[in-house]
Amino acid sequence: MVGVGLRSPHILQIIEQRPNIGWLEIHSENYFNPHSTAREQLREIVNHYPISCHGVGLSLGSADPLDKQHLRQLKHLVDEVNPIAVSDHLSWSSVDGQYFNDLLPLPYTEEALANFCHKVEQVQDYLGREFLVENPSSYLSFSHSAIPEWEFLHEVQQRTGCGLLLDFNNIYVSSFNHGFDCQQYINALNPNAVKEIHLAGFTVKEFEQGEIWIDTHSRPVSKPVWLLYQLWVRQYGAVPTLIEWDLDIPELDVLLAEANKATTIITQEAQYGQITLP
Repeated sequence: MVGVGLRSPHILQIIEQRPNIGWLEIHSENYFNPHSTAREQLREIVNHYPISCHGVGLSLGSADPLDKQHLRQLKHLVDEVNPIAVSDHLSWSSVDGQYFNDLLPLPYTEEALANFCHKVEQVQDYLGREFLVENPSSYLSFSHSAIPEWEFLHEVQQRTGCGLLLDFNNIYVSSFNHGFDCQQYINALNPNAVKEIHLAGFTVKEFEQGEIWIDTHSRPVSKPVWLLYQLWVRQYGAVPTLIEWDLDIPELDVLLAEANKATTIITQEAQYGQITLP
């Protein structure tokens, strides 16, 4: 039920030692080359662990058409791995065929909503399976956005029938940066559509104008994010949960200890309905 992101410093250890991990999530684009060492290692890993494919390159919110080669490579990977979930972000990262190394925020308008939904429907049709959309972390917003992010995400799910990947750290970070209420965001979504949860750490950056919170995935999960997760599990039950750690990657035991905290929450909420937060 609880997994960790598969990152290169840990691959050989996982292959050789097969630690007790519920499942592993890969960044899909890192495994597109079917002849690469990474793909060969993945073929070994999928014999022992369930896998989720999490992408960063579909650029679903762009006005550009979907990249057909990207879709073909993703489908080939998905067909081979048979993952428990396939996902990408509520964001965009390309314009006129030029890609940026970032997940950029959308203007939340009816036009952007229609475009995003059309892209999700295309992906689901092409892959022949449910696709999950992850809520973003963001640091600026468009003045002409007319729809709150949580309503926009809910509409995407309702119109396309896609699933949701709910990242509690993204909600918490964005709530500070934009001044909204985390619980209002969570309550606006269909809990039955949430098929995966992400938990991660963030970094506080200080500037002359004030501070901003950055979703760096470089620290342990914060206590307020654990609290949001606890409340979710208490109200709606458990879904596959991932510990994300992408920068300043620690030893695998540190990730497994974070995963064990999530497992403890799930277990104790199921038994007693109350826990002591990690």
